[in-house]
Amino acid sequence: MADEANPKEIKVAHDELSLLQKNREGEEEAAGRDVKVAETDAGHSEKPGLLAVLDDDADDQKKKKKEKEDDDQAVSEDLLGDSESVPSFREESSLLNLKDSEKKALVDLRSKLEDAIINNKLFLFEEEKKKDHPEEEEEEENEKEKEKEKEKSVVNKEEQREEKEKSMAEEEKKPNDSTAEGKAEENNPENLNFAEKIKEARQNLGLNEETKEPPPPAEEEEKTRDILEVDQDMKLWGAYLLPSKGDKGTDVILLKFLRARDFKSQEAFDMLRSTLKWRKENNIDAVLEEEFPPELSSVAYMQGVDKNGHPICYNIFGTFLEDDIHSKIFGTEEMKHKFLRWRCQLMERGIKKLDFGGCGGAGGSRATSMLQVTDLRNSPGPTKKDLRLAMKQAVVLLQDNYPELVARNIFINVPFWSYAYYAVVPPFFTPRSKSKFDFARPAKVTETLLKYIDPQQIPIAYGGFLRENDPDFSIEDSVTEVTIKGGSSESIEILAPDVETKFTWEIIVLGWEVNYKEEFMPTDEGSYTMIVQKGRKVTWQEGPLRNSFKNKEAGKLVLTIDNAAFKKKRVLYRYKPNAASSSSSST
Repeated sequence: MADEANPKEIKVAHDELSLLQKNREGEEEAAGRDVKVAETDAGHSEKPGLLAVLDDDADDQKKKKKEKEDDDQAVSEDLLGDSESVPSFREESSLLNLKDSEKKALVDLRSKLEDAIINNKLFLFEEEKKKDHPEEEEEEENEKEKEKEKEKSVVNKEEQREEKEKSMAEEEKKPNDSTAEGKAEENNPENLNFAEKIKEARQNLGLNEETKEPPPPAEEEEKTRDILEVDQDMKLWGAYLLPSKGDKGTDVILLKFLRARDFKSQEAFDMLRSTLKWRKENNIDAVLEEEFPPELSSVAYMQGVDKNGHPICYNIFGTFLEDDIHSKIFGTEEMKHKFLRWRCQLMERGIKKLDFGGCGGAGGSRATSMLQVTDLRNSPGPTKKDLRLAMKQAVVLLQDNYPELVARNIFINVPFWSYAYYAVVPPFFTPRSKSKFDFARPAKVTETLLKYIDPQQIPIAYGGFLRENDPDFSIEDSVTEVTIKGGSSESIEILAPDVETKFTWEIIVLGWEVNYKEEFMPTDEGSYTMIVQKGRKVTWQEGPLRNSFKNKEAGKLVLTIDNAAFKKKRVLYRYKPNAASSSSSST
């Protein structure tokens, strides 16, 4: 029987297995159809199929990867100084280029400012805050009530303790003398004084409803009125703030606050009021007359203008590396405070050179913003905590109270740690702010500055022609530029037809790394060529070369530059006959 049953069991098992396989294949086909339907209706269904979800995840990952690559590329472009990928800086004086939304914001800000000045509401921050946010005022009142209740409980506990002590003292006395002693206690001066003290404390806490707090003294009321009083002739940076006065500089200044707050008129208005309040509290209008330690003059200074007329401010961070100067500037809290006021003074001096009204600032400039050049050579870096904190305070102070007054920030002699730092910082800036930054390694300082500043205006320390109290040249003397191809030579000829003529010249080769020599070739073929400067190799660390020569016969000066490199070189030079210099050697 067992042998006969085995084939039947095998057959039944085989049939069950076949049925299970068919059912599984049917389920897989149905699942495949569901996936295809989900993929087809992915754009119409709120719940896509499994494959559609996987595809969406893959697309999201690709999209995020591409966005990251774009961000990385933008950061590297910023560090390399690629200004074409970001919007360029625009002066606030060009009102015709405003969009309709920007014009509307300007009109709104003018209206808010006019109303605040006319109605004496410019500095009423607390009163307007209560009107705009009554719930905050209610919370403050609740807090005051709670504090009052706490004070009440303290006084009650004190009264209970005093009464308990009094009752204990009475119990210690004899019973037959209780009435007389009780009267004596009532007439006791100490107890009367104690009662007076309790009454006075209750009145001070406002627990007696019949008593009222005395009105503030007349002097305090007068002082409050003086603080809140708004002068309708008040000015900011030389321009009237009341829009109805028609000062051309008013709109220029208001646009700076609007741009700093993305043309949100209320935020710009609040920023302007905060700035005016800060200036009044710190007496900033008088900072130009203040005197500061002479060591600060080597930290930053104003000198020259760029190609667009922006006054230039040079900041020399390497000065802080000297321990003597560092201790004098940041040694005490008082010195740190003076440093911040000195930085405000430097900013106010630069503003004096600007032109908000279209009439030309000091020195004839028609720019409404400045150019900042920050030299990071030998800078202490992020290790000096007090310097880092002071500079951070200065940056915040300038950003909050001097908006949009810097057209461009150029960082030169940038060390590696600065590149690493600014590689992280740029993503947090707006495109407008990032368009103002430019960075230059030590070998690219002169080349970078020449993009914005004429060579006559660049100090000699940075590869330009500008020298203090120069007896030979001025910023009006023209400069000639030539280009030398790689692997070739170029000769610059200066004609000297008249005898006893003294010539002075100076020359710059961007990047140098060339061979250079100077000769005088007489017109008379029988005369010998004179060597003014022997041929030598000039490296990129050297600045401009200046020399002079007085001819004894007619001829020409020949300056020869041999460029052995593969890249072309830019050469800048200028010369002047009968210059005052007595030097006859390269400097």
